[in-house]
Amino acid sequence: MSVSLSSDKSVREAYSADASGLHLIPELVARPESVQEVVEVLRQATADRKAVTCAGAQTSTTGASITDNGVLLSLRLMDRISAVDEHTRTIKVGPGALVGDIKRTAATVGLLFAPDPTSEEESTIGGAIACNASGARTYKYGATRRHVKALRVVMANGEIAEFRRNDLEKNTVGYAFAHDPIDWFIGSEGTLGIVVEAELALLPLPHHVVGLAIFFKAEQEALKFVVTTRESPTVTPRCIEYFDNQAIEIVRTGAQDGMLPTGAMAMIYVEEEVVDDLESTLGKWGELLESQASDFDPIVFDGESRLREARKLRHSVPSTMNERGASHRHAGGRKVSTDWAVPYHKVGEAVRTARALASDNGIEQAVIYGHAGNGHPHQNFIARTSRELATIEAVVEQTLKHVLALGGTVAAEHGIGKIKRRWLPLQMNGLQIAMMTAVKRELDPLGILAPGNIL
Repeated sequence: MSVSLSSDKSVREAYSADASGLHLIPELVARPESVQEVVEVLRQATADRKAVTCAGAQTSTTGASITDNGVLLSLRLMDRISAVDEHTRTIKVGPGALVGDIKRTAATVGLLFAPDPTSEEESTIGGAIACNASGARTYKYGATRRHVKALRVVMANGEIAEFRRNDLEKNTVGYAFAHDPIDWFIGSEGTLGIVVEAELALLPLPHHVVGLAIFFKAEQEALKFVVTTRESPTVTPRCIEYFDNQAIEIVRTGAQDGMLPTGAMAMIYVEEEVVDDLESTLGKWGELLESQASDFDPIVFDGESRLREARKLRHSVPSTMNERGASHRHAGGRKVSTDWAVPYHKVGEAVRTARALASDNGIEQAVIYGHAGNGHPHQNFIARTSRELATIEAVVEQTLKHVLALGGTVAAEHGIGKIKRRWLPLQMNGLQIAMMTAVKRELDPLGILAPGNIL
């Protein structure tokens, strides 16, 4: 059965926005329910030389899942989740399956799908693969790439290709980047092919996890504690998250009265999988905290329901900032988010410089929170007008130049998309960009896949 392309304005409007704050109305929308329908769309697009940009739940912060050029290919209806293969610890899923649903399916048989983007209840696995998404537990488990065993991909010309990660421990055949072509597509943001099925690796589900919210009177004290925690031989956290004073105030609005201490200006949230017993685990954290001379007692989140509560409080920060940004779109403003990263022991210096650059340019300080354990905090600015937007983006560029000087990256989690494309040359030299362009030209010779993303 042929998939229909909708030109209805209300349908096109429904797919015109993501979490980036951009608004791009596609010319046409396709909503396939099968692999064959995706094949038909790509074959017709090749014949017509029409652009195709794929999308899942459109939670991208970089504009990667929206377009005003050609067809917006929504894969949301391709949400099949197979039964878990308990022997191989794998699961096959369609690109439209929500990450949260995949995790719950795995958990029913005592297994874990480890990647945990904060928006897992709203984001699809296709989107997670497209930008190699990560999350709080990336500190222990790594980003999405590590957990993808195989992909089924519809290429630009409509042909179906399958890629499986090899299990070799040694391989010297050819260039290293050609050893595992599955990795060409993970993080490619829909520019090289359309993922229509993924086989994911699962891990044993931890039996007992405890979370700790640890409070500080100063930002730099908290960021020093990140380094202390990472370098400690006694604790083994699976995440190390940071929240500045503004982020704490957002969390406070959703927390129980009196739950968060008054006077706290920074917070570190950690989780650890309990191996021996809870008392022993908490004792090790208590010993680590003794050297900090903290004036606040930590909050313990023990048990699955309490951990879900902590996750909900953490998610309130980006969701609140998204709402604040959206309220200024009419005036040309939006939320401006960064996902730069530096070596973990330099995160304090990077945040200090980022604060100074904002102050020097007369803009309001960003809300800073996120994956400090990986040297990867998020800055969320709110631009209320187009003029403020230009100033903030200039400050972000100055910040990124400093980040790169510290050995960092301009994008650690959300990809490049359309918004960060201008900053790619800050990090990659001409040869690197030329090599990526060559791969793009080989796999998508007409340049019809996700134009404007990355390159």
